Amino acid sequence: MSKVAQDIVLGPVITEKSSLAIADKKYTFKVAKDAGKVEIAKAVEELFSVKVAKVNTISVRGRKRRQGLSTGYTPSWKKAIVTLTPDSKGIEFFESMT
Repeated sequence: MSKVAQDIVLGPVITEKSSLAIADKKYTFKVAKDAGKVEIAKAVEELFSVKVAKVNTISVRGRKRRQGLSTGYTPSWKKAIVTLTPDSKGIEFFESMT
């Protein structure tokens, strides 16, 4: 069963560090936990019409949170830092943010 690109790339991760990396053509996305690097690269190429040079993935652990007396954890998730080729155009969504 193959996934659609929208099921793999869930959304952008916008932080101060990820905003600075846009200058180096590195874009950060929240991705499906079971997605591999090759799947992520193909999904980004399909969604944004760009050429991907490499993909780095990080599994982000859920943080401990309290609400009153009860404690719990936020859900864990997976982050992908996608580096584009030098001749590729940028992703317009991120470019409009800087």
